[in-house]
Amino acid sequence: MTRQREPGTLAEHADVVRRFNRSYTQRVGALEESFLGLGMPLGTARLLFEIGTEPGTTRDLRARLGLDSGYLSRLLRRLESDGLVAVVPDPDDRRRRRVDLTAAGRRAWDELERRSADRARALVAPLTERQRARLAAALAEADLLVRAATVTLETVDPASPAALAAVGAYVAELDERFPGGFAAGDLAEGAERLRPPSGAFVVATSDGEPVACGGVQALDDGAGEIKRMWVHPAWRGAGLGSRLLRHLEGVCRDLGHDVVRLDTNGSLGEALAMYERAGYRPVERYNDNPYAEHFFAKRLA
Repeated sequence: MTRQREPGTLAEHADVVRRFNRSYTQRVGALEESFLGLGMPLGTARLLFEIGTEPGTTRDLRARLGLDSGYLSRLLRRLESDGLVAVVPDPDDRRRRRVDLTAAGRRAWDELERRSADRARALVAPLTERQRARLAAALAEADLLVRAATVTLETVDPASPAALAAVGAYVAELDERFPGGFAAGDLAEGAERLRPPSGAFVVATSDGEPVACGGVQALDDGAGEIKRMWVHPAWRGAGLGSRLLRHLEGVCRDLGHDVVRLDTNGSLGEALAMYERAGYRPVERYNDNPYAEHFFAKRLA
């Protein structure tokens, strides 16, 4: 007797994703040995597209595409042997290798772009305008959620390039959104409290780029405090902020705290709503942060 899965279970959701993957890979030509008739499989064509869209080092390509170094090397050798890319020492750091398209590679990239656009247009052409709009909205949502599900959360040094990039975006957004602007002030000095053994700083990365961050530090009364929590505007609404918040609470527990506090500004309405949904309750002011207008605390299970 076949066991019926309950609607809404993890297994059922996974089945939907698998069914879509089978349908979509068939219809976009991913199963063909020569993707879009270009004489190369999908993996090689995808790498060619990435290099033409945003040239960089082999390290950049590995991070953006999530490829291991051995497989990336094999794909690059194929493109090099076909005269489509040039791999040379990076002038900024000769220990790294930079990858750029050749003139022939640029022509191949243009043809790949044209054929890919033609295939996509042919796929949606039979639909009505309303159906195309529904499909575009559904795929945009699916893309955001799939990328959010595959974001990596990593504890890093607050002075690392990824951390500095994320905090720089955080500062720029606060400066734009706060009525009186935001001065970075003593952020560099405060970063010391976000290092082990009493603190931590976490960066969320997608395709090699930081898309969210947050830190944990210890307060004098033994509670933990979440600081510098930021999510890229394009990622809001996908649940990444809630996922990062839960992760930071776990970091607080690992550091020995059973209470976590945080503060925020009244202009950050989405942050206020998220904290309230996550079980944070208003408390009295507990610090001298001049930008803080709301203060919250939560007892960790």
